[in-house]
Amino acid sequence: MAEKNTRTQKTVEDVIPEEVRNHFRTARKEMRESLEGLVPPEFVEHRRKARKEMLLAWRSMIDASLKRMEEHEK
Repeated sequence: MAEKNTRTQKTVEDVIPEEVRNHFRTARKEMRESLEGLVPPEFVEHRRKARKEMLLAWRSMIDASLKRMEEHEK
């Protein structure tokens, strides 16, 4: 069994005040909106499709690895 961690783990809420976290969220949203205004909509669409293709590629790698593991177990 794993040993219990005797240290107390601090969460983000314990370290960074809510006001600061809200400010970061708002700043991130504003930054994204300003960047979207700089690039053409086609770029954003292409980036979205490319991200989806990368995720599908990783999925196929994971599926192939799982298949090999299952075949090895038999």
